[in-house]
Amino acid sequence: MEFISVSEAAKRWGVSERSVRNYCAQGRITGAFLTGKTWNIPTTAEKPDRLNKHVDMPKTLLDVLRAEKAAKLSGGIYHKIQIDLTYNSNHIEGSRLTHDQTRFIFETNTIGMSDGAVKVDDVVETANHFKCIDMVIDSAAHVLSEAFIKQLHATLKSGTSNSRQDWFAVGDYKKLPNEVGGMDTAQPEEVASQMKKLLSEYNANKEKSFDDLLDFHYRFERIHPFQDGNGRVGRLVLFKECLRNNIVPFIIDEDTKLYYYRGLKEWERERGYLRDTCLAAQDKFKKYLDYFRIPYDN
Repeated sequence: MEFISVSEAAKRWGVSERSVRNYCAQGRITGAFLTGKTWNIPTTAEKPDRLNKHVDMPKTLLDVLRAEKAAKLSGGIYHKIQIDLTYNSNHIEGSRLTHDQTRFIFETNTIGMSDGAVKVDDVVETANHFKCIDMVIDSAAHVLSEAFIKQLHATLKSGTSNSRQDWFAVGDYKKLPNEVGGMDTAQPEEVASQMKKLLSEYNANKEKSFDDLLDFHYRFERIHPFQDGNGRVGRLVLFKECLRNNIVPFIIDEDTKLYYYRGLKEWERERGYLRDTCLAAQDKFKKYLDYFRIPYDN
């Protein structure tokens, strides 16, 4: 496929270059993608129809993510979240894939290796995590449920070496006791009742604050309902609930990992550790939103 530049498209369609860039950023030109800061537009692309002034443009991050996902837009906030959230959430759990390798898998659906071998599970779970983010976007407006949480886990762990073990329940609660950070977690026979209690109490609160979301995350991680994958599933759920409640989400990265773990460990004694860590990560995410000109509540 051949491509033209923004200036060439502007001359062809009789509009300003700014209008063409807006068309691209809004996902209104099928097949357009960014290389660095330059839009590449298929030569076969047609000028988008003029929007009726009464048609609402995306107002929230969730609206934008849905639009960019549907348009398969490259170079927007959807593209960035897929790569950054997947890389960081997997990396802090031990994945050795680099950020560039994660990007390559997302953009080309192939594996680029220049620095030796990589673990098959790292690749599989990366591809699976992309699917999980799509599930989060598609289901963000829905009330959080056990079924959705289990489906996230089933998607994340599908096709991994864990999934071939008799003792590992893919998409279901753990069969064997486990611990996290040296702390006890719920016993296998306690998980179902504790998860039902957690979700019932959480969903009973219709107006959720930032602390409500963090408290749910802490309690979920202390239950540790799955044999493996609890951290990534928990952070995916947290991202979903930020979208649902119009709260600016955040991504825990290598720089904030240790503070995040300390915050979870100390939550019952001092909530400030986890809150401040997540607020700092949220401030970083706001810079993404500012760059892509997506409005948000402070």
